[in-house]
Amino acid sequence: MCQNEDWGYGMLNEIMKKCDAMNVYEKRTVSDNYYELVFFSKELDEWEQFFTDKLGNVSKPSNVKPTKEDLSLTEGYGGICANQTLFKKECDDDTIIAMFWPWQDNIHITLKVALIGK
Repeated sequence: MCQNEDWGYGMLNEIMKKCDAMNVYEKRTVSDNYYELVFFSKELDEWEQFFTDKLGNVSKPSNVKPTKEDLSLTEGYGGICANQTLFKKECDDDTIIAMFWPWQDNIHITLKVALIGK
């Protein structure tokens, strides 16, 4: 699956289609390599399970200090903080990341998904 040069775009499109079918509070950005939306924190388990199935286990769990590599990888998309969650999957020249940014209201979470070329 990874050997296909369109793997990253295919995976991102698959993720976007599934996200569109889930309960979304607000869709913010859709582009060829970036997708951003807001979902409800009460549905966090469902969202985490979906991204675990697609991208593998959490790379940086919430309440864990990000590594320098995590910070560098996410820098172009707002970075990653200790209270945020990061998923990532690398394949050949592409990396897909998904970041969960919880809001201070404890009701909403911003999801940022990006396809990053090396």
